Amino acid sequence: MSRSFTTDKPGLQTCVQELPGRIGFLEQGFPLSGPFDAWSFRQANILVGNDRDTAALECQFAGPTLTLETDALVAVTGADMRPKIDGEPVPMWTTLPIRAGQTLALGPAMRGARSYIAISGGIATDPVLGSRAVFHQAGVGGHALTAGQSVPLGTPTTDVTLSQVPEAARPVISSDKRWQVEALAGPNDDWLTPETVETFFSADWAIQAKSSRTGVRLTGPEFAFSARATDKNPDHGQDPSNIIDHGYPMGAVNLAGQTPIILVNDSPSTGGFINPFTVASAAFWKLAQARPGEVLNFRRIDRDEAGRLRAHLDAMTRPEVLERV
Repeated sequence: MSRSFTTDKPGLQTCVQELPGRIGFLEQGFPLSGPFDAWSFRQANILVGNDRDTAALECQFAGPTLTLETDALVAVTGADMRPKIDGEPVPMWTTLPIRAGQTLALGPAMRGARSYIAISGGIATDPVLGSRAVFHQAGVGGHALTAGQSVPLGTPTTDVTLSQVPEAARPVISSDKRWQVEALAGPNDDWLTPETVETFFSADWAIQAKSSRTGVRLTGPEFAFSARATDKNPDHGQDPSNIIDHGYPMGAVNLAGQTPIILVNDSPSTGGFINPFTVASAAFWKLAQARPGEVLNFRRIDRDEAGRLRAHLDAMTRPEVLERV
């Protein structure tokens, strides 16, 4: 019996992701990649007895249909894509036994944007540059799944108790199309006027349709620039948002003229635009689940609070949070 699954329908850009992503290659132009919503990704893995960082599937807006070629455990978390096994609805956030020959099908996302499918043993594609994470746009680590594709699975290493993630430990996906996203000022907030900094943290920012795992584009108020941005050396460039090429932090709100773009998992790591703000890593799951047209409001935090949020996310993605079913 082959430990694999066959892709009957690929869904929309369903791809393999893994944590911590592709580490150590930023200077060569390879982004970190990895799951956009690490909270949901890790909870899917622990439900099926995998290490929480094991390679699993990420799908966006519309999920795949997969036929298992082996007996396994599966779990679906994240956006509500109404999973079914052989046409029968099954719960999300729950360990699900599935037999060889059965089909797992996900539909369109009813709420949220990205779902995660973990299978016991994990995805066993060949690592590229140290990771199975897929950078789809450049084909690094592979591409999104295609119809008819067979994907290998690893061998489970533990016995698993059928469990579920309790409601209190799940990420809360917005029901009113608004999201409060935690962010820090800097590193280039002094290139904006103090009033503009305050406006950023009080305004509504709509997500543009031109958003992806590379960057989340926003529409909102115009930015006003400080003297540092308008009275600068020529090597910084002509536009007030230009700066001499420098490194971009993950989560940077990259200001290209008047368009803020939040740099996320597949983003470039260097360039010549300022980054006045940085989204906390523990808030990335919100960016992953927010859909075009929905609204972000940024809440200003400091590094200490960012650390506490990261610690909370870590605590919510451990086997100890599960409860038996």
